[in-house]
Amino acid sequence: MKDFFKFILNTIPRPLLIKVSYWVRPLISFYLKGTTYTDPIDGKSFRAFLPYGYGKQRSNALSPSTFSLERHRLLWLYLKNETTFFTSAKKVLHIAPEQCFLKQFKALSNLDYITADLNSPIADIKADICDLPFKEDTFDIILCNHVLEHIENDKKAMSELLRVLKPGGMGIFQVPQDLNREKTYEDFTITSPEERSKHFGQYDHVRIYGKDYFDKLRAVGFTVNEIDYSNTLPNNLIEKYCLVKGEILPVCFK
Repeated sequence: MKDFFKFILNTIPRPLLIKVSYWVRPLISFYLKGTTYTDPIDGKSFRAFLPYGYGKQRSNALSPSTFSLERHRLLWLYLKNETTFFTSAKKVLHIAPEQCFLKQFKALSNLDYITADLNSPIADIKADICDLPFKEDTFDIILCNHVLEHIENDKKAMSELLRVLKPGGMGIFQVPQDLNREKTYEDFTITSPEERSKHFGQYDHVRIYGKDYFDKLRAVGFTVNEIDYSNTLPNNLIEKYCLVKGEILPVCFK
């Protein structure tokens, strides 16, 4: 099964994969229903989660019901437990919206919720993150997760996120990050999907961020809190929700 999912991820274009997933998700959810693991986003439980990974496959990574990954479930728990995201009035921009969040966030009456992406078939607005079509100081919250590793001019993208965020506003910008690496590794002469997979872990990534990612955000003007939220959760919830310990949430303020 792991080889099958790896083949699917590396051969089917992401926009098509998103469309197809809406059809197959109910069938997979029914097949895997059980009590061992729970997706905190919708509260549904399963005997197993699905494997996931463009390179090495991670076991019990992808929720059958929402198609959330470990990072999505961690972010959900942080927003739910540590912020007023679900209760107070906020204008929210979600770049490259993940389907595991889309229905839930759109249903929140307290949010003025806008999604944007250059290619995603589920985004409201077609937009380039390096040239966002919004006025400065527009949004209270910006979510932009696992996007910047695809963008060559990530400094420009970070600056655009800062520009459209209100003073005092919050952004969470997760990226794949190697915390054993001091400096970010990038090489724009590497252009083939095969070589990018070899060097950066995925065929459409252009870098691997190191510990200096947080300082890159600070350099464009963000105040950054490096939050190891998984370390605050008990082990039984880490196992129940299929989380991975050690991912740092970059919670940014303007």
